[in-house]
Amino acid sequence: MPLRTITATRYVTPLREGGSMPAVIEADDLGMYVLKFRGAGQGPRALVAELISGEIARALQLPVPEIVLVDLDADLARTEGDPEIQDLIKASAGLNLALDYLPGAANFDALAEQPSAQLASEIVWFDAYISNVDRTVRNPNLLIWHRQLWLIDHGASLYFHHGWDGDTAGAGKAFPLIKDHVLLPLADDIAGADARLSARLSPELLAGIVAQVPDAWLQGGDAFATPEQQRAAYTHYLQQRLALPHAFAQEAQRARV
Repeated sequence: MPLRTITATRYVTPLREGGSMPAVIEADDLGMYVLKFRGAGQGPRALVAELISGEIARALQLPVPEIVLVDLDADLARTEGDPEIQDLIKASAGLNLALDYLPGAANFDALAEQPSAQLASEIVWFDAYISNVDRTVRNPNLLIWHRQLWLIDHGASLYFHHGWDGDTAGAGKAFPLIKDHVLLPLADDIAGADARLSARLSPELLAGIVAQVPDAWLQGGDAFATPEQQRAAYTHYLQQRLALPHAFAQEAQRARV
């Protein structure tokens, strides 16, 4: 399903977590969203990772909040007293990304919450596939909302694309950092998750997800002549990562043992 595009109408409050300082906003559809700014320190590639990884998770039927594109007017900065927030809004004028706000959601507690082994295995597989460095005990990026686990914040995934020259030769590599995954102790069927989930990610589906990345976020410099070339490189990388053998899944199994 294509991503919806909404317009930010009110800046509600900053979420001062991490370096990107996302914010809760209200939009023209009267909904509340967590906005990720294109002008934040991590740059537009964090939004690219958020969109691609989040929509892959949705395709795998993993619980992620709705992702939307957000048109942000620089004039919204006039109502903010904090100069840092003013600068961030002005630097992010145009198209940004947001996730549906989950009011009252609680942070995941690894000692109190026990997701099923199947769900844990599928999340571990997914994070190994997208090379997500940010699902650890220290920073799980998981929420509990209406007694259900939700996956958030995938801006640190696909970290290969920082300083990327377009080479996809490393797509088949393992992901050793999966050993730090918060759900790894519960993931007792990674091989089963590998068989189930990899079958859902067809080349056409991956290409369709990548196609939704806006041109404005694809700033590849000399490595890519056009946004289309950069999208093709992302798609090729994601497809090649699913070529057998799945080293990332095998590494996750070894890490658990």
